[in-house]
Amino acid sequence: MSTRPTPQDAVSAAYDRCRRMQRRHDPTFFVATARLPRRTRPAVHALYGFLRGADEIVDGRGRASDPDTRRAALDAWQAALQESVDGRRSDHPVLAALADAARRHDLPLHLLDTYMRSMRVDCDDRVRIPDDAALDRYMDGSAATVGRLMAPLLDARSEATEQLARLGVAFQLTNFIRDVREDWTMDRVYLPGLDEDELRRGVASPLLRGRVADDVDRARRLFAETTDVEDHVPASMRRGMRLARAVYGRVLDRVESLGYDVLSGRTALGPRDLGPVLATALRRG
Repeated sequence: MSTRPTPQDAVSAAYDRCRRMQRRHDPTFFVATARLPRRTRPAVHALYGFLRGADEIVDGRGRASDPDTRRAALDAWQAALQESVDGRRSDHPVLAALADAARRHDLPLHLLDTYMRSMRVDCDDRVRIPDDAALDRYMDGSAATVGRLMAPLLDARSEATEQLARLGVAFQLTNFIRDVREDWTMDRVYLPGLDEDELRRGVASPLLRGRVADDVDRARRLFAETTDVEDHVPASMRRGMRLARAVYGRVLDRVESLGYDVLSGRTALGPRDLGPVLATALRRG
């Protein structure tokens, strides 16, 4: 005799779907998440699942062909989450999981309004960030918002929230540095001051290298200035944070070793790069 799944069974299955999604699409973040306490991991998987869903709307293979339709789909994705948070049962596992996580951890999901502001920029067929002020606005909307959403999941003290936001910016700026070439193939330039003729030719001049070097220095400063955020979270949370820092620091090391040539050198880390980083970070933890 079969039994009907309980609501809690459905929620557990929803969390597991998010976990598998994170493991498949972002194995590095998945490893860092795995170092967090067991009670925290499902909520992080759920948050990742929602953000990944928004990214699929903007960049996925099945994305809509025009920017306005993509923006409307983002609005619908966020509205569906709000309906789930308000108590309307959702059949979408990501929405069900994040709504449950929001109730359990008192997540400030209203901050997703700011996150979606940056995602709407990426809906354009052609993205150009014109200056540093615009880059800061973009990263405040996306990466800093994720840091603020993570604060309650890390059991961070209130005074640490903005430090976590800045740490999120350090992570995203490192991604922008690493992905200059990949972003160009999508007709996107996030780092202001990069010459598009050089991007088109794939040749990094001293001027372009200098701009990238400035951004690497800024990312390193952000990492250094947020080191003591670990003092404001429980010891059980620190290993995962330390692991993420180590991985992103290795990306910056790689870019420096290439002489800041992000156009012809391989900036992404492979398994051979990650192994020693993970081992060192876990020993320290």
